[in-house]
Amino acid sequence: MRVLLVAYGSRGDIEPMVGLALQLRALGAGVQMCAPPDFAELLDGFGLPLVPLGQSVRAMATAAVTGKTAGTKPQPTSMSERAARLIAVTYEAVAAVAEGCDAVVATGLIPAAAAAQSVAEELGVPYAFVSYFPAYLPSPHHPPLVWPGRPVPPDVTDNRALWDLNRENLNSLFGEAVNTHRVSLGLPAVDSVRDHVLTDRPWLASDPTLSPWLRPADLDVVQTGAWIRPDERPFPSDLEAFLEAGEPPVYVGFGSMPVRDAQDVTRAAVEAVRAQGRRALLSRGWADLALTGDQGDCFAVGEVNQQALFRRVAAIVHHGGAGTTTTAARAGAPQVVVPQMADQPYWAGRVAELGIGAAHDGPNPTTESLSAALETALAPETRERAAAVAAAIPADGAAVAARQLLDAVGHRPR
Repeated sequence: MRVLLVAYGSRGDIEPMVGLALQLRALGAGVQMCAPPDFAELLDGFGLPLVPLGQSVRAMATAAVTGKTAGTKPQPTSMSERAARLIAVTYEAVAAVAEGCDAVVATGLIPAAAAAQSVAEELGVPYAFVSYFPAYLPSPHHPPLVWPGRPVPPDVTDNRALWDLNRENLNSLFGEAVNTHRVSLGLPAVDSVRDHVLTDRPWLASDPTLSPWLRPADLDVVQTGAWIRPDERPFPSDLEAFLEAGEPPVYVGFGSMPVRDAQDVTRAAVEAVRAQGRRALLSRGWADLALTGDQGDCFAVGEVNQQALFRRVAAIVHHGGAGTTTTAARAGAPQVVVPQMADQPYWAGRVAELGIGAAHDGPNPTTESLSAALETALAPETRERAAAVAAAIPADGAAVAARQLLDAVGHRPR
């Protein structure tokens, strides 16, 4: 039994796949991963073979947010051209290692998933698309994401009408590239790129308490729970010393999201944390948050075990990625979500609705706006609610998904 996992996106797309890969391997299945080259070190640490897809995601994201293009190749000018390039490089990489695979699981950008799906069709093996939050999947209970450059007409408010518009937008953005490639392979063209890639039975790797899939709905969604990869790494000695030197700090980090002005964000965050009488713990991440000078009440970390760290902080200020939100919720830590794009406004809304933190208004924090949000997050009732929600979140979503996948292809775990 061999499973091919394909993920083109940021770290938030890759980490859950690692969790699934480790559970599959524990059940006796072989695993091959295809992901951006940024994550070679992460996968190597778990002994997972990587076939790199395309260019560095970090470099492209940084170029898109900051305008700094160092280290990136010239990009095609249109969305259709970019989609066609991503489809071609993904198909080439996936097809090269797909022989002998019994199933394909894909996530991330639609064009990359479409290429992986074409490989599965050619091999005649099962294919599944996984989303990490409900609002990527059509439903009468919530609206779709708003795609850049595709604003929603203000007079369209019905969810079904919004999802019809979403289908049209995705066909406009990716339809020509997907179908041109499919026809070149001898595969039939598709009427709806979105519905084709997602299928009528997509997987939802999110916790039902944090992000429930509401029924009835047209799709037969398989919600497995969140996929969490294990992390047993100890803290660096200097981080441990900082944690032990005073009261729990406030963590500030934006994960694999670049920001336009890291200095301004750092300054606003530190000042807001100090205004609450707290110490600050900055995560450098792809935003390159960094301290200047000797600031004894502040500390900066790089790659670290967040699962353990979040249990030792007073609150967490972050971008609102699915993985960070779930990890913080499992730790029982109050959150302030400063959403930047994509699924992050959704997670900000869920954090506020659940009463486990605050949703910052917009992507650009100031000292005043962060300080106000932290007042909510640091209130005793917020921590009590966060602890109650944490107790309701299991950690076995990846194990559930691995068993379901192997059962679906006729393999019984040992």
